[in-house]
Amino acid sequence: MEKWTKKDLLGLEELSREEIEHVLSTAESFKEVSTREIKKVPALRGKTVVNLFYEPSTRTRVSFEVAAKRLSADVINVAIETSSVKKGETLTDTGKNIEALKADIIVVRHSSSGAPAMLAESLKANVVNAGDGWHEHPTQALLDMFTLKEKIGRIQGLKVSIVGDIAHSRVARSNIWGLTKLGALVTVCAPKVLIPEGIEQMGVRVTHDIDQALKDADAVNVLRMQFERDESAAFPKQLEYFKTFGITSQRLKKLKKNIIVMHPGPINRGIEISSEVADGENSVILEQVTNGIAVRMAALFLVSNSQQE
Repeated sequence: MEKWTKKDLLGLEELSREEIEHVLSTAESFKEVSTREIKKVPALRGKTVVNLFYEPSTRTRVSFEVAAKRLSADVINVAIETSSVKKGETLTDTGKNIEALKADIIVVRHSSSGAPAMLAESLKANVVNAGDGWHEHPTQALLDMFTLKEKIGRIQGLKVSIVGDIAHSRVARSNIWGLTKLGALVTVCAPKVLIPEGIEQMGVRVTHDIDQALKDADAVNVLRMQFERDESAAFPKQLEYFKTFGITSQRLKKLKKNIIVMHPGPINRGIEISSEVADGENSVILEQVTNGIAVRMAALFLVSNSQQE
């Protein structure tokens, strides 16, 4: 694939295998920048990137900010709590006003699924989805895949288990789209109440047995239990969940010695994963954070230089 033709990066469902691989190879070339004494390239000099986050975020917002600055872009963070959104301004009006200030790229996180796509349709500016509702979180899945490829050397044929709150996880959806397109064999594991109906149609295997999910896995991606979404009090209790599904060193001892343990963060220690595992030799959690910068540099660079057909 010689050129990138997408104005926006909204999700992995709409990307081809070749497009996903193009982002990952671009990220690989940008990763080296972070090892330099002066961690900058002029790729987006003169461009303005606006981080428009309607939901709380530490890792993702800071990662996009660092990525944009390493590309020499100007960065503006919009604090929604003190913005005109609190006065009732719509997302589209906010976007159009930001575009009128000559912003080139808008990175948006929103609690409503489809909000970035709606914004992208109404703007000439490039839009990058930093997480929308329960829909997708494309750059997180891309950095997860980048990390897997870096550690193992391939995605094709890998057995990857995604464990935890699948029902509410945009990370799970983006990972499933991306991993299956690149030829991985994906298993999802959670209590029945946390498995979306019909998820098998996305090409995954479903199990409610954590030991079965981990048995032959090359990697496990552990998702945060989103207890704040438990409106009907249907979730298992925290200690009960940890006992039945928690990733512990006792469980890992029964598995492949080199199984890779991932987590998109923030981690609930002692709920979905033990501290011993989170900080242990199988964990690549902090490497994921580092790789997020390279992947987001690639995303910003590609949408900014898209050659639309």
